[in-house]
Amino acid sequence: MTANTLSPTQPSPARVRPTPRAVIVSAWAVPVMVAGGFAMLAIVPLGIATAGVWRNPGLRRLRPWAAALSTSYAAALLLWAIGPDRPGSLTKDLHPVHAVVICALGVALAVAFHLNRRRSHP
Repeated sequence: MTANTLSPTQPSPARVRPTPRAVIVSAWAVPVMVAGGFAMLAIVPLGIATAGVWRNPGLRRLRPWAAALSTSYAAALLLWAIGPDRPGSLTKDLHPVHAVVICALGVALAVAFHLNRRRSHP
């Protein structure tokens, strides 16, 4: 071994915090799960994506998209919960237009994530 390999390396002064992969995977999983008939289980990736966007300062531009997606899903969940004859699953009670809105907002969040990453990494 040489002396160069044993010396400690200096940390880079401008360390860029990588974007969590869980945020982008979850952002894509929400519309896939809602469209695939697993609307109630989509709350898990929705929570991961929303929390990841709000906790990471580099994803500040995505906060309106995450808020819109969360609000749309929360409205669907609330309408399902207060319905008089509630079916066993959210997917069966979800209006098709509302499902399309949730899917579109999920895709918009994921696409905005990719565009934000391109702008920040030239």
